[in-house]
Amino acid sequence: MKAAYTKPFLTAAFIILLDQIIKIWVRKHMILGDEIRFLGNRGMLHYTENNGMAFGMELGGEFGKLALTLFRIVAVCGIGYALVFLIKHKYHRGLIMMVALILAGALGNIIDSTFYGVIYKYAGLFHGRVVDMFYFPLLTGSFPKWLPIWGGEEFIFFRPVFNLADASISIGVIMILLNQKRYFKQEEPEVSSPNSEMVEE
Repeated sequence: MKAAYTKPFLTAAFIILLDQIIKIWVRKHMILGDEIRFLGNRGMLHYTENNGMAFGMELGGEFGKLALTLFRIVAVCGIGYALVFLIKHKYHRGLIMMVALILAGALGNIIDSTFYGVIYKYAGLFHGRVVDMFYFPLLTGSFPKWLPIWGGEEFIFFRPVFNLADASISIGVIMILLNQKRYFKQEEPEVSSPNSEMVEE
């Protein structure tokens, strides 16, 4: 039974470690706003930090920041419990691995928001900023002028800057949504036919 726990938790640990290595490298070798292009204008490292949720979304104010960090910690405890439950009750291996990805991503960003402020001496405990760096503006242009509200404004896809932890969470959630029927398939109980009961008698 112990072997069943090894792969998902090792996978989560590897993602957390790699996520932190990338973030530490970015902080050490880049300054805010720096860019290192590896796919021209379509893919780059763009160093930014945010006070909020995945992909740069934010929850305003110091209280909002504290509440978000504490919520993340509670959520990670719940995800960790769910992962142990799924393994213990032998759920689909794909589902277990996707929950492990979500756990890894959540923990990766919690480390930033909980400890980075103290480690890098710019804020107190639970008030650190999450480091983001991956930016893929694959499509750029402008909305047609005749379009209501956004007419003439710049259009960028994909606009958010994210990190490995964000990507891990997104992949886990998307794969669970796409594979619900397979991951949560219930075995139908066998129904004995009248003839089989007569044979038994």
